[in-house]
Amino acid sequence: MRHGEAAVGYPDPERQLTARGHAEAEQAAEWLGRQVGRDVRLYVSPYVRARQTALPVARALGIEPEVLPMITPEDSPYAVCDWLMDKAQDGAIVMISHMPLVGALTGLLVEGRPEHGPGFPTAAVAELESDVWAAGCASLLRFVAPGNSV
Repeated sequence: MRHGEAAVGYPDPERQLTARGHAEAEQAAEWLGRQVGRDVRLYVSPYVRARQTALPVARALGIEPEVLPMITPEDSPYAVCDWLMDKAQDGAIVMISHMPLVGALTGLLVEGRPEHGPGFPTAAVAELESDVWAAGCASLLRFVAPGNSV
């Protein structure tokens, strides 16, 4: 999932959600709460806007978010893919991060190439499924964003 709409500002890690961003996060959280089972872990970027997005998601899922420092905007989708290989056996994962990482990671997992990933509108969610979290091994089950089924 990508974080909700954020205000312009500096430094980038401290940017906060706009009123629209908070509303998007609430809408996505409600949708996720209806879709995701209870055996789930929530990982979130340390950036303020991602942590703000995670709060309603965590409430909807009845869990605490865990900060994962390696999912900031410019982090490597390959490193996250390697990390997923170790974590995938732990059940479902919801990850809240940023563009370009969420698009590149989705492209890597589904198409085998990070440059083939989709653009994520704010608060968009890509639902992936895989037996092995390696490049090109996942299936994109659903892609939703506020205003289109969320």
